[in-house]
Amino acid sequence: MRPALVATLLWTIALAPLQAQSQGAAATDGAADLAASRARLAAETYVTPSDVIARLVTAPRQLNALPSQQSPDRRHFLREATGGMPSVNSLGKPHYYFAGLQVDFAANRARALTTRGLAKLEILDALTGATVPVELPAGATASAPTWSPDGKQLAFIANFPAASQLYVADAASGKSRAVGSPKTALLATLVTSLDWTADGGTLVAVLVPDNRGPEPVAPAVATGPKVRLWLDSLKSPQRNFASLLQEPYDQTLMQYYVTGQLAAFDLRTRTVRKIGAPAMISAVDVSPDGKYFRVTTLRKPFSYVVQYGSFGDVEELWDASGKVLAEVVKRPLRESADTSDGPAPRREGSKRSLSWMPAGEGLYYLEAIPGPRGATDSAAGPGRAPGAATTRPDRLVRWMPPFGPGDTTVLYRADGPISQVVLSDDGGTAFFAATRAGSGELFAVRLGQPDKRFSIVRQRGYTPVIAGRTAFGPGGGGGGGRAGGNDSLAFYSNPGALTTTRGSRGGVVALVSPDSAVFLAGIRYDVNWQSNPPHGFVDKVAIATGAKTRLYEGPADVSESLGAPLDESFGSALVVRESPTEVPNAFRREFKTGSLTPLTHNTDLTPAFSSLQRRFLPVTRADGIKFWVRVTLPAGYQPGTRLPGMLWLYPYEYTDQAGYDRSLRTQDVKKFPASQPRTIEFLATQGYAVANFEPPIVGDQGRMNDNYVSDLRMNLYAVIDELDRQGFIDRGRLGIGGHSYGAFSTVNALVHTPFFKAGIAGDGMYNRTLTPTGFQSERRDLWSGQKTYLDMSPMLFADKLQGALLMYHNLEDQNVGTDPVSSIRMMQALRSEGKTAALYLYPYEDHGPVTRETILDLWGRWTAWLDIYVKNAGKPAPKTTTVSEAPPIP
Repeated sequence: MRPALVATLLWTIALAPLQAQSQGAAATDGAADLAASRARLAAETYVTPSDVIARLVTAPRQLNALPSQQSPDRRHFLREATGGMPSVNSLGKPHYYFAGLQVDFAANRARALTTRGLAKLEILDALTGATVPVELPAGATASAPTWSPDGKQLAFIANFPAASQLYVADAASGKSRAVGSPKTALLATLVTSLDWTADGGTLVAVLVPDNRGPEPVAPAVATGPKVRLWLDSLKSPQRNFASLLQEPYDQTLMQYYVTGQLAAFDLRTRTVRKIGAPAMISAVDVSPDGKYFRVTTLRKPFSYVVQYGSFGDVEELWDASGKVLAEVVKRPLRESADTSDGPAPRREGSKRSLSWMPAGEGLYYLEAIPGPRGATDSAAGPGRAPGAATTRPDRLVRWMPPFGPGDTTVLYRADGPISQVVLSDDGGTAFFAATRAGSGELFAVRLGQPDKRFSIVRQRGYTPVIAGRTAFGPGGGGGGGRAGGNDSLAFYSNPGALTTTRGSRGGVVALVSPDSAVFLAGIRYDVNWQSNPPHGFVDKVAIATGAKTRLYEGPADVSESLGAPLDESFGSALVVRESPTEVPNAFRREFKTGSLTPLTHNTDLTPAFSSLQRRFLPVTRADGIKFWVRVTLPAGYQPGTRLPGMLWLYPYEYTDQAGYDRSLRTQDVKKFPASQPRTIEFLATQGYAVANFEPPIVGDQGRMNDNYVSDLRMNLYAVIDELDRQGFIDRGRLGIGGHSYGAFSTVNALVHTPFFKAGIAGDGMYNRTLTPTGFQSERRDLWSGQKTYLDMSPMLFADKLQGALLMYHNLEDQNVGTDPVSSIRMMQALRSEGKTAALYLYPYEDHGPVTRETILDLWGRWTAWLDIYVKNAGKPAPKTTTVSEAPPIP
């Protein structure tokens, strides 16, 4: 294992001969611009785009931070801000890869803590709107801010260039101090969070072990071959992982950087107590009283074929001395991929939803009741018919110290399977989520009267979820994702999660009002999402009677997302409001009066982008399938003006029109037009009509990709025809692009259609024989779906590519199935066929670039490429000089 690429700019550009269409033409301003664009494409240093694009890319979006992480007292929130776009110098800090684990070895921490730390941290009072800045130590960023159970303190990891240390801030003043001596360095490679005891007096973390010794040294000469054995008859269709261990030295080095010392920091005495011996600790959860620890440790053997998340581990219960009291679960190395559909079967004796009791000692968990499987009930229960087959029912168990096999008490026996459970703050009431026979139910049981249950909500087609989280920490939520989150069936008014909060001892518990009611917070969806977009709601439900009262429903005129309740009666809440003309801001909403009090004052940081004209167009394919396209036009666009067009795409697979339509219900047309540094709509500021869309690939379940090429063609025909009919585009000047699977689809478009003058494709895979065990939603392997794999591989059709293709790929791309070799080989194929192409390989970047230098460089080259081959398509070009290919990347 060697350090990653150092900060020297190591990249290659390969331009096929740039086809001069009219060499010797008279020099003009336009020709000079084209010559400058070509020079920009050939530059082997970082370049920049126009000032307008540069300002949009580098806008200080971190200044518009919204509240996050509600305090246990429900009054305060954090506002977390990074330092903006990281620099290539930060991302280029040497690091190791250990089977998917990225380590900043100089600082003994996960690389993400180095590259994505917080530069600013504030505490926001949701009642007064006042903010208190948290004092961060000079020269450090912050990570993992964590409230104490009483909300009076805030712990965080301070990341200095060469080490990470534990700091604690006073929530009232923001003043912070180091915990432990400067030599007390954290080992934050696997465990990157902090854990409090219930009294707020102790913090638990993992340290660099004393006397660890120097880093192991790689053998100067290889000690033998690399060995890969598969002597088992089991099939193991693993995906193509980007970083895997390669040899015994890698295993030794990884063990060195993940072996840490569990320790408890006493904030009153300012002492550090070591717990047990150093181990490869991957997770820690301290009991509220600080006497016991749930500790998960990695165990050998490691693997050369899967990443570290599939390595074997053991979860144990330790006492304060580090003595192992009980083994909770032991998971072996998992090298054989599970290709079965659906959730894993529940194992008898397995402890699910294991958590510390919110009041009193011990743990609670769910487990299947021993007994025969497939039993039948003679009496009908909720959502069940008499005699219907059931799966094994569950029980709720309390496990007391010293956690022996006999230290258990059954708190509740269910009559069927339970998916989730959470307790009230006093531990006296349990709230369960269950699904049977197509019906979902949330119900409550007072553990002192386990023979009686109280139904909170029961509906068909509803997937109950409790202990949900929103952007504001524990709380409501529901919905989300392209397929509609947890209630993706054609059911448009499902309740969301049972609202949860942090208990007085720090754990997640159900929020119960003083008058014994709970709250359902969710999002209401509608099939007519254009006229009735999603809006949140809160229902108050009496536990004893199930009587329901609607406390809140989102307004119709703006987009308002519900954050978290500010009191135990849910009389007020933090909400975020936005509209097409209003930037997202946080407010305190009083439900009784409807009053709104602003808590943040974010402003429009990209007016050149928000002022662009936007359309949302329905498109119909030749086979009748309908889908939607987002079109962005210059701010001063005049109807009927035909512009050079840029299509940006990312396909999704569906089995029918209804499946696609269901994916639309999360669309919120009332939101502010947000942007990120790589938002392709920035091109509209350069005179392009930009169409951004998700073309549907439609077919039978498991075989949708059999129609991929034909559906892609139909989608593109339909989009171009509609944009032409609307008068937005010049059909003779079209470009296409996409990232990842969108890049793959871009190159397929260029080899299978004649529409485009140029393409932009980033971090893509262009040869499906290099992903032989599946990709995206394709679950067949190469051997069972060979024709589809070959038909979908644009590299096999490189000789038919039309238009000029610009590819970019990040050299440390960790995404499954998009190895940079794909772009390197595609470039080789295009060059061999005399196609106009370019390839840019960026150091240090992962799947999707993040540094200021890289993203500005991309925009500089994108706009140059499109200006030459799309905007000025057909115009005479100045004489150019061919740039030879640089040496290959080693």
